[in-house]
Amino acid sequence: AMRAALVGYSSSEEEEEEEGQRQGGSTQGGPPARGPPASAGRPRLPIPAGLPGDPDPEEAVSDDSSLHGGRVRGFPHERGSWATHVYLPYSVQEEFLELLELLLSHARTYVSSLAAMEEFHLSLSQCVVLRYHWIDPVVRSLKERLASFHRFFCVADQVKVYTNQNKTRTFIGLEVSAGHFQLLELVSEVDRVLEEFDLPTFYKDPSFHISLAWCVGDLSGRLEGQCLRELQDIVDGFEDSALLLRVQWEQVRCKSGNKYFSFPLR
Repeated sequence: AMRAALVGYSSSEEEEEEEGQRQGGSTQGGPPARGPPASAGRPRLPIPAGLPGDPDPEEAVSDDSSLHGGRVRGFPHERGSWATHVYLPYSVQEEFLELLELLLSHARTYVSSLAAMEEFHLSLSQCVVLRYHWIDPVVRSLKERLASFHRFFCVADQVKVYTNQNKTRTFIGLEVSAGHFQLLELVSEVDRVLEEFDLPTFYKDPSFHISLAWCVGDLSGRLEGQCLRELQDIVDGFEDSALLLRVQWEQVRCKSGNKYFSFPLR
């Protein structure tokens, strides 16, 4: 089975992901360690994997992969560069967390190291790097382009396994089975903003999805096939899953470094 690859992100759990990608693009690794640069003889404490929060963009960052759960950074950290990501935030209901728990406890019988995502979203961009003085113009441009876009529904109910591009992480996600067209229209608006600033656009043939859980390494072989079919059965058999996994998107969000910007849909 052909597997969509994913692109990881440079910092924070929501960038620790994603996109079902079948086209090249730089892959970034997970969150760099925080805090002052480690002085000689005083090791820096590792940051727990998958926690929200970003390093100060100006601080020196170590590229020792043991400090971030074995994840590998795909672009060098630079002073004044802000990892930036455009996405649709998914606000969870209690029933969703119950479904997630069922899926995770089953999937862990195949891969014990799976961890739930800290938050849930559907990506509309790769993680791109912005210089600080570009943040405001990019946000203004996004606001203009998204102002006329209407709210819409999509259904995310197909369990799928993803790996990031350099195969350092594996994800379980819920792929969109309805609403793909509107998502492509939304991405084309975001792409036009990114093009204005000579930034990489989204993948040509994206697999839109909400990531649920992740682990270090390429463990897709263990999760695909039988495990994946059993996870799909859990989703299909879950009470109210049809209602639960039909999502109305009400806003687009952009995260740049530690700043968040929201753009309401009409």
